[in-house]
Amino acid sequence: MIPVVCFVGAKNVGKTTVLEKLIPELGRKGYRVGTVKHDVHGFEIDKEGKDTWRHSKAGARAVCISSPDKLAIIRFLEREKALGEIVMRYFWSEDIVLAEGFKSTHYPKIEVFRKEISASLVCGDPVKHNVIAVVGDAPDLSEVNHFGWDDIASLAEFIEGRYLKHRKKKSVSITVDGKQLVMNDFVRQIVGETIEGLLKTLKGWENPEHILIAMKRDKKTD
Repeated sequence: MIPVVCFVGAKNVGKTTVLEKLIPELGRKGYRVGTVKHDVHGFEIDKEGKDTWRHSKAGARAVCISSPDKLAIIRFLEREKALGEIVMRYFWSEDIVLAEGFKSTHYPKIEVFRKEISASLVCGDPVKHNVIAVVGDAPDLSEVNHFGWDDIASLAEFIEGRYLKHRKKKSVSITVDGKQLVMNDFVRQIVGETIEGLLKTLKGWENPEHILIAMKRDKKTD
């Protein structure tokens, strides 16, 4: 599974600002970052009168808009999706997902803390709620890692050392008739480890950096 870290804290404490600084730090280290924002009040991203808005008003339960460099989908839900389900379904090429919110989940959390906004951590007991670090003002706690407002580079190193450095850096892609198949992190790992495991039994294996396999199928029908 892709590692997930939730950034939590009081309203207007600066969670988004911290993420804005952290994402490029991890990017400079070569990691692909995905994000999920939790909005308990609901949200609207489609503009009234636009074609996609008209599609949804006509009754479409899922609306997608695609361009050469990006894609967005609006899907109407019967129930809210769990964070793990969102990550598994929609994030397949990222090395880590940073979520803003989701303080009630079991995932590791980094709390953004400002004493002028909140007298104590919103998560309360850091051990019970899996709080691994605090960013911002120093809390009156000794058992949790602390990073100052301007110490984002150290925060990135902390996350890298804890969740990224020891992950296997396998880049696996499959192209079928010129079209690249979409695989989530779990499938990519299984495919990579299966292929590597089989090839290691063959004479000539010398721990290569790149592996290229081409296969032409016999399309004759029975």
